[in-house]
Amino acid sequence: MRIVVAVKQIPDLVEELELTADGTDVDRELLKMVVNEFDDQALEEGLCLKEAGDAELVVVALDEPDVDQTLHAALAKGADAAIKLTGALTGWIDSHRRAALLASWLSGQSFDLVLTGVQAADDLDGQLPGLLGAQLEVPHISVAVRVEAEDGMAKVWQELAGGTVVVDEVRLPAVIGVQAARQAPRYVSISRIRQAQQSGGITEVEVQAAELGTEQFALRRLVAPEAAGHAEMLAGGAGEVADRIVELLRAKGLVRS
Repeated sequence: MRIVVAVKQIPDLVEELELTADGTDVDRELLKMVVNEFDDQALEEGLCLKEAGDAELVVVALDEPDVDQTLHAALAKGADAAIKLTGALTGWIDSHRRAALLASWLSGQSFDLVLTGVQAADDLDGQLPGLLGAQLEVPHISVAVRVEAEDGMAKVWQELAGGTVVVDEVRLPAVIGVQAARQAPRYVSISRIRQAQQSGGITEVEVQAAELGTEQFALRRLVAPEAAGHAEMLAGGAGEVADRIVELLRAKGLVRS
């Protein structure tokens, strides 16, 4: 079985984000980029699948800032190969373009399972798994919390609203959007990552930007959140605090007198 895990770089959410002059992207010049946490979960689930049976695991990513660190970490954790897709890839890449670029490489590959995070913190649209499945013309399931594969079929534990978990079966090949792995992503030491760096291991493949038609959206502007006043710390006894809360709610017109 051949498993491909697609990972993505996103801005480190602990960093102070600044917008570019035209307001269409975050300023990436000095921004630290890290692996998307849901993709890290997908990688862990892929590693668990590999350990459970005879499988090859390949990690693929677009050529984005700091992506080599992520790919080397995946190799150090146990991935068999790492692929970096290069080309005219600059700035933020939306889910439609990302799916098209990944599919342009995957369409020439043999695979049984494609795992990717269910969404990413820089868009939260959750569309990549479905778009990728459509591009590759294979079935897809999202919001997975466990995956097992055997005899050309995959059994997928899918979490629905309210914490309800259902078990689906899908014929391979398929694309799975992973929300959480069956266990926490494993730790890998800096020394092992350095060993992976010294041994190389990343294969670069140039891909062409696909024509996506005229139905795609265009990002016009990003706006930083506006300051909304200040916080007021309420002191005193329970009755005094309650009276002050009611007073504030009445002043904002949220409760009637």
